[in-house]
Amino acid sequence: MKPERDTEQRPPRVPKLAWLKEGEEEGPGAAPSQQPEEAEQPQPLQEDPGRDRTQEQDRARGRFRRAAQMVCQFTRCIWREETIAMGAGGMANSDLCNAETSAALLDLLVENGVSSAEKVPAFVRYIHRWLTANVCAERRLDRTLLALVEAHPVDVVVTLLRSAPCCDRAAVSMWRAIISLRTTAESVLTILALVLGSWPACSMRTSDGDETEVFALAATVALWKILHLLCCTRAVRECFPNLFVHLLFQVFFSTVQMPEEVDTLWRECRKQRSLPTKPNRFAVLTLKALLHRLRCESVVVALERKCGWDTLLNADTHHYAVGLLAREMGSVCTPWCCSIVCCLLELLSEEMCPWELPAMAFLVEALVYLDVRECGESVLQILSRHLWSECPEMRRQVLRGLVVLSQDAVTAKRMGSLTESLVQLLWDADGELVRRTVSILGFLFSDKDIQLSSPTALQLAEALQPLFDNADSSVQLSSILLFRGVMVTGEKEGKKALKPHVRQSLLPLFFHCHDENQRVAEASGEALLCVAGFLKRKDLQKIVKRKELWKFSECLLEKERSRVAEYLRQALPYLESPQEPLREAALRFMGMAGRYMRGQPEELQDIIETLQGLRNDTSPAISSLALQSCRVLEAAQRAASPQLQQPPDWLCGACKSCPALRGSLWLCCLSSGEA
Repeated sequence: MKPERDTEQRPPRVPKLAWLKEGEEEGPGAAPSQQPEEAEQPQPLQEDPGRDRTQEQDRARGRFRRAAQMVCQFTRCIWREETIAMGAGGMANSDLCNAETSAALLDLLVENGVSSAEKVPAFVRYIHRWLTANVCAERRLDRTLLALVEAHPVDVVVTLLRSAPCCDRAAVSMWRAIISLRTTAESVLTILALVLGSWPACSMRTSDGDETEVFALAATVALWKILHLLCCTRAVRECFPNLFVHLLFQVFFSTVQMPEEVDTLWRECRKQRSLPTKPNRFAVLTLKALLHRLRCESVVVALERKCGWDTLLNADTHHYAVGLLAREMGSVCTPWCCSIVCCLLELLSEEMCPWELPAMAFLVEALVYLDVRECGESVLQILSRHLWSECPEMRRQVLRGLVVLSQDAVTAKRMGSLTESLVQLLWDADGELVRRTVSILGFLFSDKDIQLSSPTALQLAEALQPLFDNADSSVQLSSILLFRGVMVTGEKEGKKALKPHVRQSLLPLFFHCHDENQRVAEASGEALLCVAGFLKRKDLQKIVKRKELWKFSECLLEKERSRVAEYLRQALPYLESPQEPLREAALRFMGMAGRYMRGQPEELQDIIETLQGLRNDTSPAISSLALQSCRVLEAAQRAASPQLQQPPDWLCGACKSCPALRGSLWLCCLSSGEA
């Protein structure tokens, strides 16, 4: 039977399977369709047609009977699982596997049975076996496959991935057919992306009840073949974001874990063609092929030049490479980058996203290319969810994203609800995390419309003061500026509770007015002036305004005698500062504070011992000043001793009998106290 040649010649009402050439049954001779003159000859009426049939009618009835038997046999061949499970080689010699006959039979069954979903997987399996057995007729069933995939795309795609996970020649022919139309290509690529996103296997049930898992690696192999067929470009463009994201997903998970069954499948794939030794490298090759199809060759080259592809294959550095990929894509093909972000937002909204860190790295890098006012709210929700992640790197990525969002005034106002959480992060030991947190809070409070609640203001003031001495000058500067903002923006009813924290900042800010970093010194001076005004210390305000800082210590100590010991404890750490101006300022302050420690010999002795340790300082100026301060404090210590405070009785009697001795005694005590 040759349907493609005889289709136009057969009667329209006769199924193409039932139309058999007469020569196939009766030997050589013309088929009825080729003898119109015989068909036009009048036939005499018979009184008993069943008894007086002509020889031609008997032959026609025989042909129809044999055709019907063949259809029934073919149907049983498809539906019986034991027959379907036969090898292609065993079926190749059967009459049913005749290239023309079986193809035409299958056409008829699809035309009459495609509406029945549970039959589709069996059709697909038989087509694959038929193509395996008939090498020279690969395009014969294209229309049949298209009809199947249009009606039941999931059943066709999943069954084909199960039947040919290594994507053999017959499977490639089937993929070519089902993606030849844009409508079917888009649905097929969408299903492949879904399978790609489930490592190591995707659980998808077909209409016949089969729940056998489909390997994500099989979908990668199929996609690799499809991308090299040079067709369905428009469909690839439509499905690009999902395919891109899920290929990256597979690169990561095929790097960190390789189940035995996947490794076995990969060994089988490598037998058929020359492929990389590991599946993760194959996933990278497929990703490159996808970018080439979208004409993003510059992205591929840029990552190659920066060793990004190799970095992508390392589990510890994977998210860095994803971030690099985002930057390159954002600068070259921004629309694609924005489309990928939409896909990532959906992925990160899941409660348990197994690929959340690389996804967040891409999102954060892509934020600079997005219209924040359009997607800022959804992005902010995602970032706030991951702010308290147990992964330190995730928290860093989130804060990087918040820095970008905080630069937009509208989005910054929405971030006000995160203030309390951000304040808690200031106590973190991670320097980079603290630096970003301070930067974000600085952006937030640059808006005068944002008011701090009293509890938050107290927490923030307490957390900021240790940062005045941070090793990072940018953190120092930001924390000092932010502390000043807290005093300005805090609620009026919270001023009283904030006063102790503000008083504790006096001395650190005074010391940092001598900072070698000019910006830090200027910011400290401005903050100190604000603190003096907050505490209503007009005397200190005048000194700071006139920049007469040498008077500050004496003015502070004179009215704060009860807090001298507290101020000394604050000054001690600055004696070990790497900056000489800060060590000098702390040394002078302690020398002056020691004069107010009379009556506290133990505390005074501790100060003297501390200053003696600075006699060997690397700076000659510091060592000399330490020596002078020790002498002054030792003299104050001697003057404060009980023996000198209470003269002997005989000396007191002599002073009474001779008033002139009183002045000499006073001068003696004074010289001994100032020696």
